[in-house]
Amino acid sequence: MKKATLVLILFLIITKTGAQTFGQFLSRINALPEYQRQAVADSFINAVQVYPFCESDTLVHFIFTGNAQSVAIAGDQTVWSPTLGLARITGTTFWYYTAPYASDARIDYKMVTDGSNWILDPRNPKTCLGGYGPNSELRMPGNQAPPEVFYYAVIPHGTLRDTTFHSTNLGNDRAVKIYLPSGYPWTQSTYPVIVFHDGLDYINLAAARNVLDYLIANQQITPVIGIFVPPVDRSSEYAGARIDLFTAFITDELMPVIDMKYKTSRDPRKRAMLGASDGGNISLYIGMKHPEQFGCIAAHSSDVIPVISNTFLNGPKLNLNIYLDIGTYDIPVLIPMVNNLAGILKAKEYNYYFAEVHEGHSWGNWKEHMRIPLIRFFHFMNGINENQNQPAIQLEQNRPNPFRRNTVIPFRVPEGSHFELSLCDASGKFLETIDQSNHANSANIVTFTNRDYPSGNYFCILNSAGNIATRVITIIR
Repeated sequence: MKKATLVLILFLIITKTGAQTFGQFLSRINALPEYQRQAVADSFINAVQVYPFCESDTLVHFIFTGNAQSVAIAGDQTVWSPTLGLARITGTTFWYYTAPYASDARIDYKMVTDGSNWILDPRNPKTCLGGYGPNSELRMPGNQAPPEVFYYAVIPHGTLRDTTFHSTNLGNDRAVKIYLPSGYPWTQSTYPVIVFHDGLDYINLAAARNVLDYLIANQQITPVIGIFVPPVDRSSEYAGARIDLFTAFITDELMPVIDMKYKTSRDPRKRAMLGASDGGNISLYIGMKHPEQFGCIAAHSSDVIPVISNTFLNGPKLNLNIYLDIGTYDIPVLIPMVNNLAGILKAKEYNYYFAEVHEGHSWGNWKEHMRIPLIRFFHFMNGINENQNQPAIQLEQNRPNPFRRNTVIPFRVPEGSHFELSLCDASGKFLETIDQSNHANSANIVTFTNRDYPSGNYFCILNSAGNIATRVITIIR
């Protein structure tokens, strides 16, 4: 036992010096007699606080403890095949697998024991919802969840309306949800509109309602109407034999009703579609067929059937604003498809944005990158926004954000008015008054110093004469 204790002490010393700690641990434990190894393995488990265990921001050690004949990992990085086998340290119940990942990577995974028992990683509390339930989540140190994916009680919230649409073209019915931004309807204007394919999944798995609420409340996008459309026969409607019938359902049946019932803009530059995987394919297809109706197209990790790439390559340039992304841990067959389309768009000088992210084919990926096309398509322009008058007050984003110690908060209120700038936690609980005055200038800058608050998202709230503006500020330690 003394030798095991010595090994643990040496391990902790190596950890603090920043050396290759896990490799040193393996060398030392394998040098021990087998009967002493379990105690050292248990000491390692107790010493490490975060799993998977990450070293030097890029080296990851997946660790499992327990009796099993085999342990493997299946996830985004394996196209969900349990091919990454963990090794067991002889004489222990300690299993491990080591691999490098990009410092900003994020992947979904599960552990598979004895060839067929699929489980969440017992030592990793981080999970992410997928199409088949929750998965364990590896989030590297350089990857932080963006603030818009969370729910905040203190900001205005849009409403969801449920309705059912019948399609004569397809001969079926489907439930559709309509997102109306807070305050709808204002009296004088129309709203941009975006159609979400796999719409119910965007609500349930990608927190689309939170994202829209946050971006609108923080004046990152203009208020927008969201149409969340689910498939009935997904593969056929999105990329197969019924793709033209589904297109006709959207353009000739669904949207005319939406346009009649709601204050939607008819300008194609203010009408968008967004989808992922085959949902990205149908977004591109409808945009290609009807750029006069939908001028903004976003496709996450998209399938790209040949008619789409061929039309963009050989046909006339279309008046489209396009967003594409793909993950480095995505489905392998999709990566060259998306890269090829991005190359075509570049060569034809389209208005487009292409991103490659260190993530996989997952709702966790698409949820955290949804804001990019939304801001691209519906960027809020103060004083020009057709849905709002010039606000009486303005609270700008603090700089820097995230921050550790100090950040500056710029804001505007009517000159000479009273204001109060306060800090609340994510639930809306008041924490402190940052600043207040009865003699405000029109433009103000306040420095906020964090002394005690832990890492996380907080609300900065500006109140002046009953007008309220909010921003999320993020503290890191």
